[in-house]
Amino acid sequence: MHVKTDKRILVVANETIEGEVLHKAMRDSAAAEVHVIAPALNSRLRYWVSDEDEANRSAADRLAACLARLREAGLDARGSVGDADPLQALADALRFFPADEIIIATHPEGRSNWLARNFVERARSRFAQPILHVVVESVSRRGHVALPAAA
Repeated sequence: MHVKTDKRILVVANETIEGEVLHKAMRDSAAAEVHVIAPALNSRLRYWVSDEDEANRSAADRLAACLARLREAGLDARGSVGDADPLQALADALRFFPADEIIIATHPEGRSNWLARNFVERARSRFAQPILHVVVESVSRRGHVALPAAA
């Protein structure tokens, strides 16, 4: 049994949204509210021809499955499909969900486009909230947690 606080957690994750390590981090946060963002990631070609339906549908499906699991675990979880740029998706979400902490879930280095583009470091320099980086090894729900860097 986890003690609930009034803490508000904002989570951004793509395929890693189904990882058990991410769900454990959210459950262990003892947050009163969790808002999950699933960026609608798209190929460059589909983006240029304005074909975003598939990306939005895929993100919405992942998000729905994630929220169902979190609610089953007793969390007050909501979510939204966000901008394809995860940094912009975070900025947009923070306008309506003033989070106390941010969790970013990625694949491991070498498999993560977000890490290759320094997304975690860029988010830490842009946002004041503490950021917990969760690494999800695979969709089979394995992974580990990388603690926030010292400021």
